[in-house]
Amino acid sequence: MLLLVVGATLGGARLWVRRSASIYRELDAVPRGEVAIVPGALVWPNGTPSPALEDRLAAALDLYRAGKVRRILVSGDHGRVGYDEPNAMRAWLVRRGVPSGDVFMDHAGLRTLDTMQRAARVFGVRDAVVCTQEFHLPRALYLARAAGFPAVGYAADRRAYANADLDARRELLATALTLVDTWIGRAPRFLGPPVPIQGDSRASHDAWTRELMVR
Repeated sequence: MLLLVVGATLGGARLWVRRSASIYRELDAVPRGEVAIVPGALVWPNGTPSPALEDRLAAALDLYRAGKVRRILVSGDHGRVGYDEPNAMRAWLVRRGVPSGDVFMDHAGLRTLDTMQRAARVFGVRDAVVCTQEFHLPRALYLARAAGFPAVGYAADRRAYANADLDARRELLATALTLVDTWIGRAPRFLGPPVPIQGDSRASHDAWTRELMVR
């Protein structure tokens, strides 16, 4: 009986979060937005993005090349020495022709909630296209709306992922916790000075990061 109740609760939370998520799978159908937001994921020790993260970056690159967005915000974990998602993400995009000035780095995107809250409160994002795997998009878009800006999703699924079943099960729990977080008004772990997405991306580079992370 308990398992049924838990299952129904998790399933209900998922349906609630999905109810108004606009998700696109074809590039041509994606509406134009101010910025593509790429939530972080695992980076290997040599600085190479994992397959899931590489596909998120490839989706953002396609949007940028198609003129669907003017800027890209890469948001991930750079909270400890020797592990750096945002710089790995930025380097991947710059190597493929995205001008450095059009790539903004959020070094404190420790969770999806932090990424979306900081997009609004630090970077001043007014609307966005979120690039991540389809299982993750409903929660990411819900958190963008909760942060105060409209967003649509561009599904980044470009291959079969080794842990897809486990990720889907984890996402059920993460979605339920997201509803609790938004209900109690949980804030991001770090904020810091404004870095307007309409301005100079250099303000988001590493000198600012070091200042932020000691506060």
